Amino acid sequence: MHSETKTLLTWYDQCRRILPWREDPTPYHVWVSEIMLQQTRVDAVMEYYRRFLEELPDVEALAAASEEQYLKLWEGLGYYSRIRNMHKAAVQVMEEYGGVIPSTAAELEKLPGIGHYTAAAIASIAFGQPVSSVDGNLLRVFSRMTLYGEDIKSPQAKRDAEQYYMERMPEQRPGDYNQALMDLGATICLPNGAPHCDVCPWQNVCQAHAAGRELDFPVLPPKAGRTKEKRTILLLTDGTEIVLGKRPKEGLLAGLTEFPGVDGALTQAQARELARSLGLQVQTVKKLPAAKHIFSHKEWHMTAYAITVERLDALQLPKSLEELGLSSAELFPATAEEIRDRYSIPSAFSAFVPTSLELLQ
Repeated sequence: MHSETKTLLTWYDQCRRILPWREDPTPYHVWVSEIMLQQTRVDAVMEYYRRFLEELPDVEALAAASEEQYLKLWEGLGYYSRIRNMHKAAVQVMEEYGGVIPSTAAELEKLPGIGHYTAAAIASIAFGQPVSSVDGNLLRVFSRMTLYGEDIKSPQAKRDAEQYYMERMPEQRPGDYNQALMDLGATICLPNGAPHCDVCPWQNVCQAHAAGRELDFPVLPPKAGRTKEKRTILLLTDGTEIVLGKRPKEGLLAGLTEFPGVDGALTQAQARELARSLGLQVQTVKKLPAAKHIFSHKEWHMTAYAITVERLDALQLPKSLEELGLSSAELFPATAEEIRDRYSIPSAFSAFVPTSLELLQ
């Protein structure tokens, strides 16, 4: 075993994070955790993971789940294409693999939503396959260990990192090795600030540490600026139900449930007129506190209005809601119970969920 690997695994045995999917690393558990952990912090995932497994304990249950069920379980985690692909993959596993999750990285990559990193993580952790799962954490560690001066997000950097780690891959504990590297990057070799070199098991062999240049690595490409968009959100209610929208099947937040909205910042009078154009008799229009949501590539700066109407059953919809500038493909009323238990509302609209429930009390 490579000396660096032996040092790392000794540290891992003493200091590893205790995580539920590690305590029972079945292929399904590892798969669920790895998909949840994409773009999401470990502490945020813990409760989602527990709740998800309570309702969908195995691949068969996930394959049989309805869209409403699995989207509701994912509510707040964001990047909903992840769970949609998981469901497609579960169906494929049931139909093509007899309900048994494939054991090799190559086969796992054939499933929707499982890329090279996730396939390697599942194969190594759940099946003991000697494959390296290189993510952002491992790229950062690699760049500091080797003074890697090229763009760390380039395909070549990933290939170089994989070669580096495979040279140190132990035959007996590949899953622990990958998880040790994950912990090293997540808890010690930190981004956006000084790493904790004083407690790093690799401090004596790290070239960046020896040169006092830890913060010079990794080398990142220039960040693209996010576009800023103004939006107006409407909470249309008769006190018993509130109007929700279903977004189009393509584009941002595809197919998810929202509070209806339009581009731009409407005035109170314009919001009232829009409600009237839906055939609703408006009683009151109240401006709500502004809210902001940051996506990876854009920001929404949202104006919002709570609009009480006489009767929601008077709702009249044009053939296409685009005629009114609404982002929803369809509108429908929902009760407070349905908002809490049935419909998955993305975190982009989380600022308005408490108000919507208050309006329905």
